[in-house]
Amino acid sequence: MAGGHEKVEVNLGLLIVLILVVVSIGGLVQIAPLFFQYSTTQAVEGLKPYNALQLAGRDIYVREGCYVCHSQMIRPFRTETERYGHYSVAGEFVYDRPFQWGSKRTGPDLARVGGRYGDEWHVVHLMNPRDVVPESIMPAYPWLAQTPVDVSDIRYRMQVLRRLGAPYTDEEIEAAPGMLAGRKELDALVVYLQGLGTAVKTRR
Repeated sequence: MAGGHEKVEVNLGLLIVLILVVVSIGGLVQIAPLFFQYSTTQAVEGLKPYNALQLAGRDIYVREGCYVCHSQMIRPFRTETERYGHYSVAGEFVYDRPFQWGSKRTGPDLARVGGRYGDEWHVVHLMNPRDVVPESIMPAYPWLAQTPVDVSDIRYRMQVLRRLGAPYTDEEIEAAPGMLAGRKELDALVVYLQGLGTAVKTRR
């Protein structure tokens, strides 16, 4: 037995292959069952896919790198639920591609920010965060108020998401450019933020 072990240790190619086999088996054992658990693959009651304006806002959120400083996942610990609300559940994120869970919290978690502040607060905060949070180190995003939302590919994006499981109707896809017409990127981002976490009732 010792001879076999030594043979593996001195043969780099064999060692790499065996490591990959072990990691693959371990990964399958842990990940594969999740695809067959109802709670991780089915949307929570009341959850709807992002409408066209929310979807555009989400794209802006990703483009501007908001996920670098803000997570969107509340862990099931009292210290987190007391501050942010109900812990996150997998069924909230079935329409998120990719999800924005993150792990870095330079700023607060945003998983339950929807409805916590008014639209005007979000507008002021994005234009100049220090106007509402004096100690904030978040950068300002004044150009969002001047930049029109891009409507050129919204139908295509919604069609792709429908292929991936989002239950968009033909009517919703057809009406998407009209929902974005005349709107600024700031509007879209605020609408996206106001929808976060609202499908699960928070414990406050």
